Amino acid sequence: MEIEETIMTETGSKTDAPGVILRRWLPIIVIGLVMGLGFWQGWYEQLSLSSLIRNRMDLSAFVSDNIFLALIAYMAIYISAVSLSFPGASFITIAGGFMFGWALGGVVTALAATAGASIIFLAAKTSFGESLRAKAGPAINRLADGFKENAFHYLLFLRLTPVFPFWLVNIAPALFDVRLRTYSIATFIGILPGTFAFSFIGAGLDSVIEAQEKANPGCGSAGTCEVDIGALITPELLAAFAGLGILSIIPVVIKKLRLRKTSGQ
Repeated sequence: MEIEETIMTETGSKTDAPGVILRRWLPIIVIGLVMGLGFWQGWYEQLSLSSLIRNRMDLSAFVSDNIFLALIAYMAIYISAVSLSFPGASFITIAGGFMFGWALGGVVTALAATAGASIIFLAAKTSFGESLRAKAGPAINRLADGFKENAFHYLLFLRLTPVFPFWLVNIAPALFDVRLRTYSIATFIGILPGTFAFSFIGAGLDSVIEAQEKANPGCGSAGTCEVDIGALITPELLAAFAGLGILSIIPVVIKKLRLRKTSGQ
């Protein structure tokens, strides 16, 4: 006998059966529990520049001897960090450039970041995304329809423009019923410029550490070398990202202007 996916309430309306509700909320519950455990145990604290500097020789040797295993481990760590919304994604991107070079590190990082973002997006979409949309008013629904209609360009803008936190952009589209394919493609393309920029920084990190070692012998093994990553992220670089974001939204603006012109005739 088939198990009913819905049950009837006293008013005659349909509501989800307990099993359906559990399947819907289980992924986000599991992610939330692991996230809480990770923050409690301080797992994200290992994702630090000092940790990378302190272990850079061991990491370089491991990558040299086990390149494929290193790539798999790196991608697993990155996917986990993004799907659990841990801070430090920029650092991991720098570490990827350091270990694999800016080209390979950039590509692998973009793939892993897209996979991790897609996991949390799907979990949010199947759980509270559907519930909030069902309870939303007409104004929110119109906003959702507008976002969904131009989802690719809006997402591209949000990914390219360094304004909103990465974790927030991962979850917000779930409220607007964006398709996974659109979400994934826009995310992958949108994060490429920033990913390669940080990977390039990572690729040159070893020479910066060596220079610090000459001035302060032993700082590498102690993890105390003074490397100011913030100084490498220049206003010009941020302006370039913002410019790319503006370019990505131009098609939406043109489309809206044409619609207004057509409706006014």
